[in-house]
Amino acid sequence: MIALTSRGYSGPADLQAMVALTQTLRAAGQKVGPIAADLFEELADASVQASARLWEEAQGRLVGFVYVSQWQNLVDAFDARVFTPAVEAEMMAWAVEAVQRRNQEKGETQTLDASALESDLERLAMLERHGFERQAESSILMGRSLEQPIPDPVLPPGFTIRPMGGEDELEPFVALHRAAFGTENMTVEYRRTIMSAPDYIPELDLVAVSPDGDLAAYCVCQIFPDDAPHCGGQKEGWVDPVATHPTYQRLGLAKALMLHGMRLLKGRGMDTAILGTSSTNVAMQRTAESIGFKTASNTLWFCKQV
Repeated sequence: MIALTSRGYSGPADLQAMVALTQTLRAAGQKVGPIAADLFEELADASVQASARLWEEAQGRLVGFVYVSQWQNLVDAFDARVFTPAVEAEMMAWAVEAVQRRNQEKGETQTLDASALESDLERLAMLERHGFERQAESSILMGRSLEQPIPDPVLPPGFTIRPMGGEDELEPFVALHRAAFGTENMTVEYRRTIMSAPDYIPELDLVAVSPDGDLAAYCVCQIFPDDAPHCGGQKEGWVDPVATHPTYQRLGLAKALMLHGMRLLKGRGMDTAILGTSSTNVAMQRTAESIGFKTASNTLWFCKQV
């Protein structure tokens, strides 16, 4: 049996070790979720850092970690060799305790949430063992070959597509996001963190602009070299997230942005475009299907009362 020790998160060196571990595990064929960009964005938050715990072998080599994202999601990655029932129980107990501490500090009653691919029977069984309850909503992943012809984007008269204007356009972008999703979750600081993450490509961060100069919609296209293929491609790029301000919905802006982004991804050597959407977002599913996307997988969501 391999002797392990665990400890809290201590800074940038741990972040780099976590990135390296996930890359190594994916290369070995393990199903590991967080990629470098996710880790960079999420661990920039102090409350997420406080929720993180790392497991190491005797010589200090990282073999696993867990944290709770700012959205209350369980995020974990372990070398399968060391993920014994005892380590599993320790990991879950730590995550529950982290949410309890966060709830106490904020005066909230949030649950611990988790996800698993519909086909990942081992993870589904783990969540069931620890009392997670399945939720009605799921996350659909869709893919579309870029080898097929890509239709020309069609915009309403006077609208244009261009890259987001960087630091100078942070505040209007955040306002657009909040209006589109009806939440206050996006902040200038969090958007700045996204733009500082590894593999962020400014030229793929697209916005649709109205004739009056308003930011009407956006599509953040992304390429993550350390991610495993999800939809059967060899080189996959994201046309996601995508959203439209309520004032400018039903004008075809999301479709035009996605088509424009697909062309840019193909120009960078990608062979497949992918996107994720909620099972409840029928409008987005229909838009994606209209330009050739097909469902590739379904991720189920769970929550645990703590």
